[in-house]
Amino acid sequence: MSAPTTMTSAEPMTHRRTLEALSGLLLVLFVAMLSSTVVSTALPKIIGALNGSQTQYTWVVTATLLTATATTPIWGKLADLFSKKLLIQVAIVVFLVGSVIAGFSQTAGQLIAARAFQGIGVGGLQALVQVAIAAMIPPRERGRYNGYLGGVMAVATVGGPLLGGLIVDTSWLGWRWCFFVGVPVAAIALVLLQATLNLPTTRRENVKIDYLGAGLIAAGVSVLLIWISFVDGSFAWVSWQTAAMVGGAIILLALAVWVESRAAEPVVPLDIVRQHTTALAILGSLAVGMAMFGGAVFLGQYFQIGRGYSPTEAGLLTIPMMAGVLLSSIVAGRLITTSGKIKPYIVAGSIILVAGFALLGTIDHETSLVVVGVAMFIVGTGVGMTMQNLVLAVQNTVSLKDIGAASSSVAFFRSLGGTIGVSVLGAVLARRVSDQITHDLTAAGIPASGSSDGSSNLNITALPDGVQDIVRAAYGDATGHIFLISAAIAVVGVIAALLLRPVTLRTSLDLPDTATTTAVAADAIDGAPAFDQTSVDDAPKETTHRR
Repeated sequence: MSAPTTMTSAEPMTHRRTLEALSGLLLVLFVAMLSSTVVSTALPKIIGALNGSQTQYTWVVTATLLTATATTPIWGKLADLFSKKLLIQVAIVVFLVGSVIAGFSQTAGQLIAARAFQGIGVGGLQALVQVAIAAMIPPRERGRYNGYLGGVMAVATVGGPLLGGLIVDTSWLGWRWCFFVGVPVAAIALVLLQATLNLPTTRRENVKIDYLGAGLIAAGVSVLLIWISFVDGSFAWVSWQTAAMVGGAIILLALAVWVESRAAEPVVPLDIVRQHTTALAILGSLAVGMAMFGGAVFLGQYFQIGRGYSPTEAGLLTIPMMAGVLLSSIVAGRLITTSGKIKPYIVAGSIILVAGFALLGTIDHETSLVVVGVAMFIVGTGVGMTMQNLVLAVQNTVSLKDIGAASSSVAFFRSLGGTIGVSVLGAVLARRVSDQITHDLTAAGIPASGSSDGSSNLNITALPDGVQDIVRAAYGDATGHIFLISAAIAVVGVIAALLLRPVTLRTSLDLPDTATTTAVAADAIDGAPAFDQTSVDDAPKETTHRR
């Protein structure tokens, strides 16, 4: 490590150096996305093999989202205070350990716990990659690199389900390799980051991390999600359990807001969250997260259980959605870099997302795959135009020293929306499937209580032939209903996008101050390049050096 040196400016990196640093970051992003996509098509078989329930199926996904959500603001705050490179490497190690533990799980409960631990690392990766990119590339130029991000998202989201399907369909591998497969990729990313990523690091004395606020947020969200998972099943909507859980969650979250408003170093800075653009981007991300995660996570289940396709075939059938993400993110990113305008693309993307989910809401267990494919492509197009650009809109409004907290705040609420979306839609799906199976079994003269011989409905091959048809129809028909709910949720994102102020993205890494703006204007008049290189906030007791 080089000796500490004081930096007076945050100079944008050259295109070559940026691509070199991006190589490791994009591989990290690929690993984080692969952790969820590789199990998406394999999860029905995994839960079936572990004899798990529909609620446990939902919690395998929710557990990762929950811990990722709870830890994202902490990682973001740490990124404003310590070495971003070191933090990314720590998050990779946590992710690796969680992956290995998940691979050795013997019960659905153990798998859920392992996925929760894995989510801590995922929370760091999804926040820190965005923060590192923001520290390297000005907002105006970042649009051209969104194509690379979109490409990684598309490859991970297309390749993940395909890889997961191949793994569980290959007898000599088995489902456990869905978790082991990410280990070597993450190890390579760890080495690559060490060689390529060099970012300025700002150290401050007397640093305080608001662990109390983070703990209250995590506790409040957890209680709320536990209530969502069990209400209307284990207890009624109007009951003392509902009152205790909902009331407790409200109290915990209210205390979290109170603590955050008084903390010296809040994990979710309220002054940033209250800004017009940030508040609307958070609202839009919350809606996009609820709709996207909540709806898309059940597509693999729809194709396998509702339509009878193998995991590999289910992975292939999700390609239209990923093609939409890839194409729209590349095209929108290029257009944003050219024009500097971002609002039109966010608005268009949010409207397209609603339209895609509305079309998916019409599907059942007999819908033409062409219709399903077109609907998935439309949804992917909407996601590609909104998800990353909402983060970019926020990063454009804050100074470089606050980029970690701002970026992680958007990622936090997007993950929170996804967590709530998966839990709510999973609970709705489980209830509708259970009711329809019971109704259809009774109509067919089959005793509902003993129809499965103790087997999980997700382990469909263990069910009698007549029961298999009933279960497939129930899952296929119920899935369309949750996509309609996703469309209704996504409307909130449209409203938030419309209320965003039209802005032109800045070309500097940091917010320009008066002196710098004047100097840049003078240079431009003299014929110097008009590309801003603004100063980093050089507060007392702060030393910046390269790591």
